[in-house]
Amino acid sequence: MHMQKITPCLWFNDQAEEAARFYTSIFKNSRIGHVTRYGEAGAGVSGRPKGSVMTVTFEIEGQEYMALNGGPIFKFSEAVSFTVKCETQQDIDEMWSKLSEGGEEGPCGWLKDKYGLSWQIVMPECDEMLRDKDSTKSERVMQAILHMTKPDLKTIRQAYEGI
Repeated sequence: MHMQKITPCLWFNDQAEEAARFYTSIFKNSRIGHVTRYGEAGAGVSGRPKGSVMTVTFEIEGQEYMALNGGPIFKFSEAVSFTVKCETQQDIDEMWSKLSEGGEEGPCGWLKDKYGLSWQIVMPECDEMLRDKDSTKSERVMQAILHMTKPDLKTIRQAYEGI
């Protein structure tokens, strides 16, 4: 594994290992890295049991992450989300289904997984449509997306074409 300059650290109460296994089960090009456990000093500061999982590193599509069991102090919010680029409706459906299982579907391609982490399911094709110099086309695409939860590529393409 190469030395990554910046690694997102995700704070969980006590589900870091479970979450890392969940995420790596969803994305094909992924793996679990290292697991560290709380020693006496860390357990004293964190209130977590000695010997319990402290951190888990994992990699998805070449991006390294760290999951930390830090207790119930902090929760995820929509202020930070991960964007998943999907090329086909089948890919959209699969990512949406797996990531939202036990979580919560939101508007415009946003969802929260069962741990409360926010994800955006996006299509590079839609980004191109939204950047179209013809503002009528891009406005129709935006209107279509605003009325969706899970993205529907066919509907978005029809909006773009004015069908």
